[in-house]
Amino acid sequence: MPRTVSTRNASFQQWQALLTNRTKRQRAGEFLVQGVRPITLAAEHGWDIRTLLHAGGPRSRWADELLSRYDHVELSDELMRELGEKDEQELIALVGLPEDRLDRIPQRDDLLVVVFDRPATPGNIGTLIRSADAFGAHGVIVTGHAADPYDPGSVRASTGSLFAIPVVRMPRPREVLAWSTGRIVATDEHGATDVDAVDLTGPTVVLIGNETTGLSAAWREAADEIVRIPMTGAASSLNAASAGTVLLYEAARQRRRAAT
Repeated sequence: MPRTVSTRNASFQQWQALLTNRTKRQRAGEFLVQGVRPITLAAEHGWDIRTLLHAGGPRSRWADELLSRYDHVELSDELMRELGEKDEQELIALVGLPEDRLDRIPQRDDLLVVVFDRPATPGNIGTLIRSADAFGAHGVIVTGHAADPYDPGSVRASTGSLFAIPVVRMPRPREVLAWSTGRIVATDEHGATDVDAVDLTGPTVVLIGNETTGLSAAWREAADEIVRIPMTGAASSLNAASAGTVLLYEAARQRRRAAT
């Protein structure tokens, strides 16, 4: 029989804190994952699923199959709604945080990595992770004082891609620069070259700056090339995650063409 929790006991309060408190996520070494696709991908990619939370009553075949494989706890419907942030969730997964080690991203001749420096919005991190996965990047690195990739907003925005490619947090550029063998290509509205005029077929680090302040001085100095995205209309620049998506698409386009 599964364990049951029907009151806001210490365990429930700890799980609830993981939704909003980055420090408690880090201390506990775990975070909450909501949604069918993210939980499925976490399981498929061998992440450390420690506990599944679920309500009582009838369940889908998907939920029953996962519950047969992992430790699980039954919650009241009300408590499940609270942890699901008012959305109906059949399962919520308690998942262990991976180590922030750059060697989780293997060096390779066709390396394509995204560095997002000091992002302020979890949703932008998740969106960029999703784009990195979609366009064949081998990892995402988040640097500096940044929002948390394991915030529920980031996990949701990634639609599960967080579990499909390595995401690593690094405090400073120097650790990344010591590790990287790729050419660093940054985007900025005042860049000297259009993005489609730059060769992105070799080992490449795509660099995206903070949503408001752009590239830090250290990263601007480290960049081998600063490119612009040609635009028309009234907008002078794109959202940071959107700009990163454009560079990733261009890298994927060039690499497909080079392979034919």
